[in-house]
Amino acid sequence: MARRTFMGGVHPYDGKDLTKDKPIREILPKGDLVYPVSQHIGAPAKPIVAKGDHVLVGQKIAEAGGFVSAPVYATVSGTVKAIEPRRLATGGMCNSIIVENDGLYEEIEWPEVKPLEELTTEEKINLVREAGVVGMGGAGFPTAVKFSPKEPDKIDYVIANCAECEPYLTSDYRRMIEEPELLIGGLKIAVSLFPNARGILAVEDNKPDVISKLREMTKDEPNISVKSLQTKYPQGAERMLIYACTGRELNSAMLPADVGCIVDNVDTLCAVYRAVTEGRPLMERIVTITGDAITDPGNYKVRIGTSYKELLDDAGGFVKTPEKIISGGPMMGFAVFDLEVPTTKTASALTCLTVDAVSELEPSACISCGKCGEVCPGRLIPRDVANAAERSDMERFLSLGGMECCECGCCSYICPARRQLTQMIKGMRKIQLANRKK
Repeated sequence: MARRTFMGGVHPYDGKDLTKDKPIREILPKGDLVYPVSQHIGAPAKPIVAKGDHVLVGQKIAEAGGFVSAPVYATVSGTVKAIEPRRLATGGMCNSIIVENDGLYEEIEWPEVKPLEELTTEEKINLVREAGVVGMGGAGFPTAVKFSPKEPDKIDYVIANCAECEPYLTSDYRRMIEEPELLIGGLKIAVSLFPNARGILAVEDNKPDVISKLREMTKDEPNISVKSLQTKYPQGAERMLIYACTGRELNSAMLPADVGCIVDNVDTLCAVYRAVTEGRPLMERIVTITGDAITDPGNYKVRIGTSYKELLDDAGGFVKTPEKIISGGPMMGFAVFDLEVPTTKTASALTCLTVDAVSELEPSACISCGKCGEVCPGRLIPRDVANAAERSDMERFLSLGGMECCECGCCSYICPARRQLTQMIKGMRKIQLANRKK
């Protein structure tokens, strides 16, 4: 039975008023475009162009490197300047294709696509795979792989993740307000891939205008429903969303398909619609540029490969020098130290804050208040899990359920001692995941 919410969670200041009423603005990049070959979970894509090649908008420049992989496409026309490692927003280096933008935006001759009603399930999935569509909510899992579970007839629900619970982000909200037909069209395509599936548009109840609009547009769609969920962070986390919509639970060793669900982000489903109906690859996404340090916060339709610096310039630059710049939102994003990095398929926001509240607070000893356990959506005791991580006690870390942490940050947010619980747990989880790969 659907619950509308989950146990735990927090209600941080959401900061959405800065951009939620700002219509999407399209920005055309002016400088070089940088295309990392690893913008997804799985094997990196393999470059199929060389230095000196001329490329067009929509031309494939890197092919999938395996089944769990995704191709990369040029989003401008120009000349390949180099193929070399470049820094990402995460701080790491990744082999990248650099294209010198000629400013002409010449496109390939787009292939004809069969009418939607004539496409088979396999053809639809292949179009999504060829378009390089990945999860655009942050994980970057190749969507065609997600659409290919072992037992498709056991999928009961395809859930459109319209929660957008991360503070400050409004890119999904603006997409739903301005282009809801793309979202609904993409969901209908996804539902059509599974013989027994129904579609759910899962929206937090702080977006009544979106809920009203989606319900009006789907009133004649018996296979699709709109669910109003309680507004609470992290409502949009996959496990929490599935539980809130269906009452089904899964753990870190399971995939959503194991409980009969497929979950996709708003922008992902919009990309699915364009891939299947137009044959267009994933080349753009909506990015929120926000925070009290930004002169003119807003939402931008961005060509993948555009640098964050260009987006910032278009937003008027800084009204005041920020103490912290975050790629993503303040709960699950990560601090960046260089804006000359490219936007990727999973880039959702740039949040620039005049005050770094976290660094001003010195952690102190745990006072055993239990608040971290109260808010943990994974029903862990983060204090104990973090203590095991701090001591590098992997056996105890695993016995306490450390791998069930979704790294949402609720425990760090609520901790009166300001202990960086999530960071300690996250570090140990990375070690364990690396050990599993070995």
